[in-house]
Amino acid sequence: MKIIHNLLLATLLVMNCSVAMAQDDDFEFYSDLARDWYQAGDYFEWTSTTADNNNARVNVFYRTWGNESNPKLLLIHGFPNSSFDYYKMIPYLEDDYHIAALDFPGSGFSDKPLDGYNYMLAENAEIVDYFVREVVEFEDFALYTHDRGVSIGLAFLGNYPDNADPGYTINYHFLSNSGMFLPLANLLPFQLALLDTNASERLIVARSAQPRLAEGDPEALAYSDIFAFKQGNISLLYVGRYLLERQANEVRWLENLPRSPIPVAYLWGLTDDVNPIRIANHVWDTYLNERDVESSYWVIPTAGHYPQRDNPEEVAKVIRLALTGQVPDRESESEFMRRYSANRAHEDAVFVGRSRIEELDFPSSIEYTPSGYRVVD
Repeated sequence: MKIIHNLLLATLLVMNCSVAMAQDDDFEFYSDLARDWYQAGDYFEWTSTTADNNNARVNVFYRTWGNESNPKLLLIHGFPNSSFDYYKMIPYLEDDYHIAALDFPGSGFSDKPLDGYNYMLAENAEIVDYFVREVVEFEDFALYTHDRGVSIGLAFLGNYPDNADPGYTINYHFLSNSGMFLPLANLLPFQLALLDTNASERLIVARSAQPRLAEGDPEALAYSDIFAFKQGNISLLYVGRYLLERQANEVRWLENLPRSPIPVAYLWGLTDDVNPIRIANHVWDTYLNERDVESSYWVIPTAGHYPQRDNPEEVAKVIRLALTGQVPDRESESEFMRRYSANRAHEDAVFVGRSRIEELDFPSSIEYTPSGYRVVD
């Protein structure tokens, strides 16, 4: 990952939470979940590196959990949501891991400029690099990416194998449901409308007119608050243009996987109908199956697009298995699969072993002929 040269004053990196949030004291929360998430976070300032953003500065929200002496885990969120997407999963991991997550510009509690700001995946990858080196100072960590965050993670991964001194070690890479190979995606009309100026303008008008939830289901209430924060209901229409950048770069980014030295665990919610499992099968077969480095593929049958929300305990279990060295090597996969499957509940993740196509030679005293099965003398 290229080194970012626009380092900011140290005082801006460690702003006191109450000072950083003073600008938003007038925001009315209807959700205790969202308020608590916000109040437990902090900010750092970022100067945009995208040429058309003209060095615009934005405040980026982040949170950390757990003891700083524990193994490190960085969570990268997708679209159209934020770090809050992991709120159900974190309690299963925070006692044993030091976890960090951030909201990319345009999302969550970060700044959301609406004056022509470009929310670029490549720049988000630079933000991740800056975040781990200069803000949370992770020297050795695992990376978990989901949805849009997978593209950010793959772009972030880009120069890592070629950099003799990136300033940190990525010890594991988790990838979850994403339209990471768009030709196999099942995109929604809403997503496509974001790429049409006239349609997106109508969407902005429509979303601006939508009332906020003031009561109801706690999770729905939290997402309503977060989307409303700093006009997030509108900014997401601009963030959604990332599909154009992904389409232009997805093969190049995917090609970072087979050359990466980092172990990979690939997780997929089976019932995702926007990013169907055909994407995962293609990416696994094309980019991961033949890697010499540890790689595993897990299908979560009771989860959809958001495994970390639909079955957070199971996702946390796979993370633990991987980070504690319990993923089998090639020679042990078949035995592991039999043993694991014998004890799994229907909602548990399904382990998918590597494909090993080889000519079979059955040790049999019976042979097949078109006339019948015959005993070999």
